[in-house]
Amino acid sequence: MIVVALLLGAAALWGASRLTWFAEFRDGGVRGTVLYRETGEQRATALVPLALLALAGVAGLVATGGWARRVLGVVLALAGLAAVWAGIDGVRFGGYADGLPVTQMLLGRGLAVLGGILVAAGGLAAVKTAGRSARLGAKYATPATRKKVRDPDAELWEALSEGEDPTDRRGGHSE
Repeated sequence: MIVVALLLGAAALWGASRLTWFAEFRDGGVRGTVLYRETGEQRATALVPLALLALAGVAGLVATGGWARRVLGVVLALAGLAAVWAGIDGVRFGGYADGLPVTQMLLGRGLAVLGGILVAAGGLAAVKTAGRSARLGAKYATPATRKKVRDPDAELWEALSEGEDPTDRRGGHSE
Protein backbone atom coordinates (compact mmCIF):
# COMPACT_ATOMS: atom_id res chain seq x y z
CA MET A 1 0.00 0.00 0.00
CA ILE A 2 2.90 2.35 0.71
CA VAL A 3 4.32 1.86 -2.77
CA VAL A 4 0.90 2.43 -4.36
CA ALA A 5 0.42 5.65 -2.36
CA LEU A 6 3.82 6.94 -3.44
CA LEU A 7 3.28 6.03 -7.09
CA LEU A 8 -0.18 7.64 -7.17
CA GLY A 9 1.19 10.69 -5.34
CA ALA A 10 4.02 11.04 -7.87
CA ALA A 11 1.57 10.72 -10.77
CA ALA A 12 -0.74 13.34 -9.24
CA LEU A 13 2.15 15.76 -8.70
CA TRP A 14 3.37 15.28 -12.26
CA GLY A 15 -0.17 15.75 -13.61
CA ALA A 16 -0.63 18.89 -11.52
CA SER A 17 2.58 20.31 -12.97
CA ARG A 18 1.15 20.03 -16.50
CA LEU A 19 -2.16 21.80 -15.84
CA THR A 20 -2.79 25.55 -15.91
CA TRP A 21 -2.41 27.12 -12.45
CA PHE A 22 -2.64 30.78 -13.36
CA ALA A 23 -4.34 32.60 -16.21
CA GLU A 24 -5.25 36.19 -16.96
CA PHE A 25 -6.10 38.37 -19.91
CA ARG A 26 -3.29 40.73 -20.90
CA ASP A 27 -2.93 43.52 -23.41
CA GLY A 28 -1.06 42.03 -26.37
CA GLY A 29 -0.50 45.32 -28.19
CA VAL A 30 -1.48 44.93 -31.85
CA ARG A 31 -2.78 41.43 -31.13
CA GLY A 32 -5.38 42.82 -28.74
CA THR A 33 -6.22 41.06 -25.49
CA VAL A 34 -4.52 37.68 -25.13
CA LEU A 35 -4.87 34.89 -22.62
CA TYR A 36 -1.67 34.43 -20.60
CA ARG A 37 -1.22 31.05 -18.87
CA GLU A 38 1.26 29.52 -16.45
CA THR A 39 1.41 25.80 -15.72
CA GLY A 40 1.90 24.25 -12.32
CA GLU A 41 5.53 23.65 -13.21
CA GLN A 42 6.00 27.37 -13.84
CA ARG A 43 4.14 28.51 -10.72
CA ALA A 44 5.40 25.83 -8.31
CA THR A 45 8.74 24.67 -9.65
CA ALA A 46 9.08 22.03 -6.91
CA LEU A 47 6.26 19.83 -8.24
CA VAL A 48 8.32 17.75 -10.68
CA PRO A 49 11.28 17.30 -8.29
CA LEU A 50 8.86 16.24 -5.54
CA ALA A 51 7.26 13.72 -7.91
CA LEU A 52 10.72 12.35 -8.75
CA LEU A 53 11.55 12.15 -5.04
CA ALA A 54 8.40 10.11 -4.45
CA LEU A 55 9.42 7.72 -7.24
CA ALA A 56 12.93 7.41 -5.83
CA GLY A 57 11.34 6.85 -2.43
CA VAL A 58 9.67 3.70 -3.76
CA ALA A 59 13.07 2.21 -4.63
CA GLY A 60 14.54 3.43 -1.36
CA LEU A 61 11.80 1.86 0.73
CA VAL A 62 12.18 -1.47 -1.06
CA ALA A 63 15.96 -1.47 -0.59
CA THR A 64 16.23 -0.26 3.00
CA GLY A 65 15.04 -1.30 6.41
CA GLY A 66 15.16 -0.16 10.01
CA TRP A 67 16.41 3.34 10.78
CA ALA A 68 17.24 4.11 7.11
CA ARG A 69 13.64 3.42 6.15
CA ARG A 70 12.44 5.64 9.00
CA VAL A 71 14.64 8.52 7.83
CA LEU A 72 13.43 8.08 4.26
CA GLY A 73 9.83 8.00 5.50
CA VAL A 74 10.32 11.31 7.32
CA VAL A 75 11.85 12.86 4.18
CA LEU A 76 8.88 11.65 2.11
CA ALA A 77 6.39 12.97 4.68
CA LEU A 78 8.07 16.38 4.56
CA ALA A 79 8.07 16.29 0.76
CA GLY A 80 4.35 15.56 0.84
CA LEU A 81 3.75 18.53 3.13
CA ALA A 82 5.75 20.72 0.74
CA ALA A 83 3.56 19.59 -2.14
CA VAL A 84 0.40 20.33 -0.15
CA TRP A 85 1.76 23.79 0.63
CA ALA A 86 2.53 24.38 -3.07
CA GLY A 87 -1.04 23.47 -3.92
CA ILE A 88 -2.72 25.76 -1.40
CA ASP A 89 -0.29 28.69 -1.55
CA GLY A 90 -2.01 31.49 -3.45
CA VAL A 91 -5.21 29.64 -4.31
CA ARG A 92 -8.38 31.65 -4.58
CA PHE A 93 -11.91 30.50 -5.23
CA GLY A 94 -13.53 33.56 -6.71
CA GLY A 95 -13.03 36.78 -8.61
CA TYR A 96 -12.06 35.21 -11.94
CA ALA A 97 -12.83 36.91 -15.26
CA ASP A 98 -15.17 35.15 -17.68
CA GLY A 99 -13.34 32.91 -20.14
CA LEU A 100 -10.51 31.83 -17.86
CA PRO A 101 -9.86 28.08 -17.37
CA VAL A 102 -10.92 28.20 -13.72
CA THR A 103 -11.75 24.49 -13.53
CA GLN A 104 -8.29 23.52 -14.76
CA MET A 105 -6.62 25.98 -12.38
CA LEU A 106 -8.46 24.57 -9.35
CA LEU A 107 -8.02 20.98 -10.56
CA GLY A 108 -4.26 21.49 -10.89
CA ARG A 109 -3.96 22.79 -7.36
CA GLY A 110 -6.26 20.07 -6.06
CA LEU A 111 -4.12 17.40 -7.72
CA ALA A 112 -1.03 18.85 -6.07
CA VAL A 113 -2.73 18.73 -2.67
CA LEU A 114 -3.94 15.16 -3.27
CA GLY A 115 -0.49 14.08 -4.45
CA GLY A 116 1.10 15.70 -1.42
CA ILE A 117 -1.30 13.95 0.93
CA LEU A 118 -0.56 10.58 -0.71
CA VAL A 119 3.21 11.09 -0.52
CA ALA A 120 3.01 12.25 3.10
CA ALA A 121 0.78 9.31 4.03
CA GLY A 122 3.18 6.91 2.31
CA GLY A 123 6.09 8.43 4.19
CA LEU A 124 4.34 8.23 7.54
CA ALA A 125 3.29 4.64 6.88
CA ALA A 126 6.91 3.81 6.03
CA VAL A 127 8.03 5.25 9.36
CA LYS A 128 5.36 3.27 11.21
CA THR A 129 6.13 -0.07 9.51
CA ALA A 130 9.92 0.30 9.20
CA GLY A 131 10.65 -2.39 11.76
CA ARG A 132 8.16 -4.93 10.39
CA SER A 133 8.62 -4.63 6.64
CA ALA A 134 10.93 -6.91 4.71
CA ARG A 135 13.75 -5.32 2.78
CA LEU A 136 15.53 -6.23 -0.41
CA GLY A 137 17.97 -9.06 0.12
CA ALA A 138 16.61 -10.02 3.55
CA LYS A 139 16.34 -13.64 2.38
CA TYR A 140 20.10 -13.76 2.03
CA ALA A 141 20.93 -12.24 5.42
CA THR A 142 22.90 -14.19 7.97
CA PRO A 143 20.79 -16.22 10.39
CA ALA A 144 21.67 -13.89 13.26
CA THR A 145 20.21 -10.87 11.42
CA ARG A 146 17.05 -12.57 10.16
CA LYS A 147 13.77 -11.61 11.74
CA LYS A 148 12.40 -13.76 14.56
CA VAL A 149 8.82 -13.49 13.26
CA ARG A 150 8.44 -15.86 10.33
CA ASP A 151 5.76 -16.68 7.83
CA PRO A 152 4.08 -19.98 8.87
CA ASP A 153 3.82 -21.15 5.25
CA ALA A 154 7.51 -20.46 4.68
CA GLU A 155 8.35 -22.43 7.83
CA LEU A 156 6.42 -25.44 6.50
CA TRP A 157 8.31 -25.38 3.21
CA GLU A 158 11.65 -24.94 4.96
CA ALA A 159 10.89 -27.90 7.24
CA LEU A 160 10.14 -30.04 4.18
CA SER A 161 13.37 -28.86 2.54
CA GLU A 162 15.33 -29.91 5.64
CA GLY A 163 13.73 -33.38 5.66
CA GLU A 164 11.40 -32.76 8.60
CA ASP A 165 7.70 -33.54 8.79
CA PRO A 166 5.97 -30.19 9.43
CA THR A 167 2.77 -31.97 10.52
CA ASP A 168 4.58 -33.92 13.24
CA ARG A 169 3.71 -32.07 16.45
CA ARG A 170 6.62 -33.63 18.34
CA GLY A 171 9.03 -31.64 16.16
CA GLY A 172 11.06 -34.72 15.26
CA HIS A 173 12.33 -35.91 11.91
CA SER A 174 10.16 -38.03 9.68
CA GLU A 175 11.10 -41.65 9.25
